[in-house]
Amino acid sequence: MSRHAAHGRTVGRGVTGLILGLLVTPLVMLLGTTSAYADDEGDTPAAASCLPKPDEVGCISGTLGSRADPIADADVTLTKPDGTTETQTTGDDGKFSFTITEDGEYLVGVDPETLPDGFEVRPPPANLRGPDGELKVQATVGGLRAANLEIRSADYDPSTSNWEEISQSGFNGLRLGLLLALASVGLSLIYGTTGLSNFAHAEQVTLGGMLAYLFVNQQGMPLLVGGLLVLVLCGFTGWFQDRVLWQPLRRRGLGLTQMMIVTIGLSLAIQYGYQFFVGSRTVRVIVDNPTVTSFGPITTTNQSLAAMVISAVVLAGVGFALLRTRIGRATRAVSDNPALAQASGIDTDKVIRLVWTVAMALAGLSGILYALVTNGIKWDTGLQILLLLFAAVTLGGLGTAFGALVGSLVIGFVVEMSPLLPFVPGDFKYAAALLILIVVLLVRPQGLLGKAQRVG
Repeated sequence: MSRHAAHGRTVGRGVTGLILGLLVTPLVMLLGTTSAYADDEGDTPAAASCLPKPDEVGCISGTLGSRADPIADADVTLTKPDGTTETQTTGDDGKFSFTITEDGEYLVGVDPETLPDGFEVRPPPANLRGPDGELKVQATVGGLRAANLEIRSADYDPSTSNWEEISQSGFNGLRLGLLLALASVGLSLIYGTTGLSNFAHAEQVTLGGMLAYLFVNQQGMPLLVGGLLVLVLCGFTGWFQDRVLWQPLRRRGLGLTQMMIVTIGLSLAIQYGYQFFVGSRTVRVIVDNPTVTSFGPITTTNQSLAAMVISAVVLAGVGFALLRTRIGRATRAVSDNPALAQASGIDTDKVIRLVWTVAMALAGLSGILYALVTNGIKWDTGLQILLLLFAAVTLGGLGTAFGALVGSLVIGFVVEMSPLLPFVPGDFKYAAALLILIVVLLVRPQGLLGKAQRVG
């Protein structure tokens, strides 16, 4: 057998081992559950999704609260054109969805008794307000209509509403930016040292939340102990990926385009693994409802505050390591010029493997904190923030860790504050973030902190 054929079989076994290794962790979750598709004790199932069908059924769907602070266990009532009503209880993700069978005007309201203390539904605009303050929705069979019910503080004061909304949205933007930064810094380091755009990186965020659910919720571990174990396992998956897949592919001279396609396939395989072993429901790391804290015009939870502090401390530690330690300087050298770094005696393979390990651990930590802040995680959580991660990395400057941090903060603020503009609907806040990315790149193609390079 030729040397190339034998090496090809080794790489093939490595690819198979990688996929099995990344999928076996969700499989372990079955040890703590009686059925992958049954609801676990303490987990509130999300509202059943609705799919419109032409000439058969239509849908009215919405979310109470935001993705970062969803309102769970609230009763949402739909009043039909004939006067009959239907009630649904929001799941952990705050979502509700009604199926309709006739065209007409529907009224969507919330039972105020089921909302958390200190919150109320913001009255809809006068032209969309029902007789009892409900939201009017003109729906048709075969179509999907959004019912945007906004939640605000019960002690709302119109004279200070603008300042309160700006303060709250700014705080939420900072929180989202810090959580995105934990994942995007690792993604940027991988790109800087290898040139690879890893589309499976977001699944590592989901993996962190899923493992935290397994160890803390299912196995009853303390959050600190379970969280540390998650970081170790996520870091190991990064080491394992580079050892059995990426290093052999690099040595065979595989192009970056082919390797990027491998990451896309890996991402899909892991997503389907989550759906198969865990199901499509939202799972929670901690079952107890978080404690709400208010300071000034800002209302948040203790979990959100803890997540922000942890994110800031870890990011500061990563920055210190990159600037002040020997391995950090070696990492920056490999990112700037791999060939020159190797010629100067730096073991680039070891540096790249360390980068993969740290990047996956940071993504896992981001997943844990994201699951705590949003009060749950599901199979497509990573997929939902994937474009935001790439936008943050690109905006800050490809391959620069500090650029990824700055880009994440910018994206976080834009996402949370853009709905305050009268011409930006709430459903388009993620599109607004990508629009800002396009505008900045038109003015500064290398990104905010990237270095300009000569092309051609």
